[in-house]
Amino acid sequence: MIKGFIAGLAVANAFEWFAHKYILHGVHRSGQPRYSPVPKSMESHWAHHREVRKQEFSDECYVEGVEHWRTRNEIMSLAVVAGIASVAFYPISKGMSLAALYSAGNYYYVHRRAHLEPDWAKRTIPWHYDHHMNSNQDANWCVTRPWFDYVMGTRVVSSADLKEANPLGIPLPAALSKALTQAVEAVFPVKWVEQKPKLVEAPSVTTPPTEAQESVA
Repeated sequence: MIKGFIAGLAVANAFEWFAHKYILHGVHRSGQPRYSPVPKSMESHWAHHREVRKQEFSDECYVEGVEHWRTRNEIMSLAVVAGIASVAFYPISKGMSLAALYSAGNYYYVHRRAHLEPDWAKRTIPWHYDHHMNSNQDANWCVTRPWFDYVMGTRVVSSADLKEANPLGIPLPAALSKALTQAVEAVFPVKWVEQKPKLVEAPSVTTPPTEAQESVA
């Protein structure tokens, strides 16, 4: 059951990446609006993005709870996905079925807390903070753990203080985190936002007065 649960967590993380990219953000279409198979969820998600950018990562919909339509939409969507996945996985693995239910609940807990406590989000899930506050919002698709962003090459780091200690996104001893990061990034390197050098103005130089000017003064 443990193996099935771990496999289920990996599948859930992959779905998190896929759903965020293709359902919540939608697919770019030349000369047309983005396409999503679930337009209402895409509408809700982009409203969430706009709110988060305006409110320095906070979103009041989580304060209002189920009274807010976007909160209801998120909870119902997670319930549907978890219900279908848990039933589909049950004949294969009870562990995977349990992981589907756990992952949906954990997603809501992590996402809600992140947008109620931005400082916690920056420390705990910096990849999601980057997703919203980075210049490129079409990257960093994972929310709970950054696993498939590493695998798919979509982990884009904006600054060193928003770089997780290791690709698993979980607390580990420093030496183990460093070794794991080096091993994983040798195969799945992260990308960094290009930092454009700032133009530094030359200090203004005051021409010293000539002897004639001094004598006049």
